[in-house]
Amino acid sequence: MGRLSPTIRIGIKTNISPQQIQFIKLLQVPTALLEARIKEELEVNPALDEGSTQLEAERQNNDEYSDIDRDDDDRLAGDDDFNIDDYIDRDSYSVREHIPTSDDEDDYEVPIVHLQSFIDRLQEQMGMLDLDENQTMIANHLIGSIDEDGYLRRPLPAVLGDMMFRYNIRSTVDELERILKMIQAFDPAGVGARNLQECLLLQLQRKESTEEIEMAIRVVRDYFDEFSKKHFKKLKSALGVTEERLKDIYGEITRLNPKPGGAPANAKHEYIIPDFTLRVIEGEIDIKLNSNNAPDLRVSGSYIKMYDQYKAQQKKAKTAKNKETLDFVKSKIESAQWFIDAIRQRQFTLLNTMMAIAERQKDFFISSGDEKKLRPMILKDIAETVGMDISTISRVANSKYVQTDWGIYSLKYFFTEGITTDDGTEVSNREVKSILQDLVDNENKRKPLSDDKLSEMLKEKGYSIARRTVAKYREQLQIPVARLRKEM
Repeated sequence: MGRLSPTIRIGIKTNISPQQIQFIKLLQVPTALLEARIKEELEVNPALDEGSTQLEAERQNNDEYSDIDRDDDDRLAGDDDFNIDDYIDRDSYSVREHIPTSDDEDDYEVPIVHLQSFIDRLQEQMGMLDLDENQTMIANHLIGSIDEDGYLRRPLPAVLGDMMFRYNIRSTVDELERILKMIQAFDPAGVGARNLQECLLLQLQRKESTEEIEMAIRVVRDYFDEFSKKHFKKLKSALGVTEERLKDIYGEITRLNPKPGGAPANAKHEYIIPDFTLRVIEGEIDIKLNSNNAPDLRVSGSYIKMYDQYKAQQKKAKTAKNKETLDFVKSKIESAQWFIDAIRQRQFTLLNTMMAIAERQKDFFISSGDEKKLRPMILKDIAETVGMDISTISRVANSKYVQTDWGIYSLKYFFTEGITTDDGTEVSNREVKSILQDLVDNENKRKPLSDDKLSEMLKEKGYSIARRTVAKYREQLQIPVARLRKEM
């Protein structure tokens, strides 16, 4: 049996061609980065040109194009179906002639989310402090240790050890504490806290002192455990206040920001460029591919001329040098055409995938984005429709966006699990989540609904959902457990 294993492994081995690899890599590139990828290819391959040209006119004016030998020995890359005319005929190919694209800037309200680096904001404020060189290095290191939520979660002795090891900075934990207090005075309030309790205290201490604020500080400082667990009776007794008064104090705390960082610490500029525009016109769905996805690329006419010239020389005098040069030119032309074909295949795959999604989710689009109209849909459904692998559809869905008149959606949004109702109808789990959210929004906050109760209420509406499934959906919706939803 062991002797047969190598043979079996060899038998099922799959070879992926360079063209397929090229296509797979390009398919994963987001639209925002496609232009840069094309420029990179233009720089490394002189046989690839950008823009449309009048190559047919060049052919007519050049006798060297008129009579090209088609001998097998001279076919590019040993491809029996290849001839140079195929390249010349297709090198001015523009996908815009074949795929509906949008060149109208009004069709693309490209949302640009500009996020200044969180670290940069803190370092700008650090410039206002009067620090010596050593203290500046400490402050920089402390700021660099703050995470995306705005917290310094590493213990100060560990931070000190890092600085001594990496930068040979001599300091003390007390000095780090003093400089951290300076950073904690920066905006946004709460930044540099080491835990949630300190974060809330830092924010409360910034507020104008009132009786409610002072009581809120006392709650966070002295009764944080009771506050976290919503033990309202214990808090009322400890503070000696009425329920109405406690509600005001509680409201002051819950309005604070538990994550003052607000954005990833390394965020710079984030661009979301939709790959498609989708419009509903008189009840029909119209889809266009973003014009950024449809560049004009061609095989260089000068390289084709060069190929013919070296080919003629090789026929007259077969030399190793001529052969080497001819092979080099052939490889560049072949590589350019592979890239053009991969771009073209990318465009058709994107459009075909989006059209299949739109057809399956037609009710959603016709209803202008009613989430309850989404049908259950998995990658396999679209893969079977367009006749491609699930992995290919996954690559499209993971990084592509569609712009509609009511918003921009990631293609991943349209893939949902299915649930069968009591009457046998299959619905999207998004519909169930939407109903679950409504139930929680309208519950009695003094007595929040448990997962068991939510499961019962969903069953009454025709959705037989187990308690553990309710818990999973609740977590996905970022709804806390019933105990933490309790209010006074």
